[in-house]
Amino acid sequence: MSRLHCILIHGAWHGAATWSRLQPLLDAKGLHTHSLDLPGAGAKAASPESFFQRPLNPQAFATEVSPNAGVTQASRTQAVIDLIRRVRETGDKIMLVGHSLGGLTVSAVAEALNEPVDALVYLAAFMLPPQMPALAMIQHDTMAGEEVAPCFLADPTVVGALRLDPASDDPAYRRKLQSAFYGDLSDAEANAHLAQLHCDEPAAVVVEPSPISPEGFGRQPRYYIRCTQDRAIPLAGQNFMVDAVDTALGGQTQVYSLNSSHSPFYSQPEALADMLTAIALDL
Repeated sequence: MSRLHCILIHGAWHGAATWSRLQPLLDAKGLHTHSLDLPGAGAKAASPESFFQRPLNPQAFATEVSPNAGVTQASRTQAVIDLIRRVRETGDKIMLVGHSLGGLTVSAVAEALNEPVDALVYLAAFMLPPQMPALAMIQHDTMAGEEVAPCFLADPTVVGALRLDPASDDPAYRRKLQSAFYGDLSDAEANAHLAQLHCDEPAAVVVEPSPISPEGFGRQPRYYIRCTQDRAIPLAGQNFMVDAVDTALGGQTQVYSLNSSHSPFYSQPEALADMLTAIALDL
């Protein structure tokens, strides 16, 4: 297999730690992996003061403007482009892998690059057709039954963020978060990963229309890994996005499937590593 760099882009409320189980497996298979905290995420995320006041004051938490509200998709796109430029100094192949809302960054980067990458991989991710914002997809009929939005604890138009409370001590609320993100993990495992989440995902990124075009994004081979037991982006929504992009741009997205929840990098890291390696071998 040619030397290949795999750039891993996390989803909403997550960070580079998302990939802690997967990266060693991919590295052992000969891929060179890179991960980063996007602006407004992971170590680069900020939380409202009301998040740290326990017991939580629901009214304050529902109204305090997010310190992440100014984070834009453009800043996230640039962060990944900067990483790609550093990786390209080696002259090797590059595969972008985006999970969940990280798909927005994969698409924006793929459209903006002067020199295309070798593969785009969407892992239960928002692969949106041209001019569709993520908010419209979240509200689409095929997303009926998704379990993330019911966990929001503030109006995004008020606080400038999609706000969760991963530190909640309410057992019913924690079960809702676990079901949405980590439905096939034990309670102990899910709680450990919930503790790594930040509470505010910048709302600006979900209202920006998808920029993809045949001339930019469409130059790069694309793959979609469906998570068939996903409760954050239901299978019907995943299928819709694949069909919509293929119809709008032509060509065909190569589709793989895992019988997993929204987060197979935790629940099935070996199977996911095998799948990504198979894609790499195809390049």
